[in-house]
Amino acid sequence: MPQGFDQNQNYYSFNNKNTIPTVFIHGVGLNNEMWKPQIDNLKEYSTITYDILGHGKTPFTKTEITLNDFSNQLVSLLNFLKIKKINLVGFSLGSLIAIDYASKFQNKLETLILIGTTYKRTDKEKSQVIDRFNQAKQNMPISKQALKRWFSEKYLKKHPDIYDRFVKILKKNPEDHANFLKAYELFAYHEDNIRKIKKILTKTLIMTGSDDPGSTVNMSKSLSKDLINSSFVEISNGKHLCSIECSDDVNINIKKFINN
Repeated sequence: MPQGFDQNQNYYSFNNKNTIPTVFIHGVGLNNEMWKPQIDNLKEYSTITYDILGHGKTPFTKTEITLNDFSNQLVSLLNFLKIKKINLVGFSLGSLIAIDYASKFQNKLETLILIGTTYKRTDKEKSQVIDRFNQAKQNMPISKQALKRWFSEKYLKKHPDIYDRFVKILKKNPEDHANFLKAYELFAYHEDNIRKIKKILTKTLIMTGSDDPGSTVNMSKSLSKDLINSSFVEISNGKHLCSIECSDDVNINIKKFINN
């Protein structure tokens, strides 16, 4: 699969099959590799994965980061690749980026798919994620804590390679950790713009794992009510990274949605 950098040093992979590309946006602290189960399953489709700002191989040098920075990054990449229309898939922070992009560039979207999205967090839910951000800010290890939220214990025991791979991804050098904190702070303190969300008319699929403790089923159902052209699918027995642990179910729903 062709890989490289655009003119702004955004790292991407593009499998061009002459169909409307499906673009995948990963979550905070991760990189484009999280989408391997989807890319392997969608080989007959055009797919694009990329490292968001300050993650993986994509640099970031500003002191703060905004959703607008992330949306502009996607604009830059699509202009570089000369792509006018996409299916857009976001996960966690990637879903917030996808929503922000959709609110500005609906004419560029064929469909929108949101996985593991936070929405209308309660005060307690906000406090919990801010506490995790503060732990990360103090350089306290968060990888084992994160993996328990992201995968079931049964899955991790059965797939020690996945455990090791994600622990490695979550261990950052000082520069990468600083960029991780910028994105994590944005995620932790994010406030939903409900008025903006209700103006999105793009056909949207919302998915979340039935056992996701941070991006709950109730959040996704509430988001589906406010996104007027949306539908919701609950992924049975899935936690936050249901796109990996329950990849068959997630992939079936992605294919069905973009085909229709």
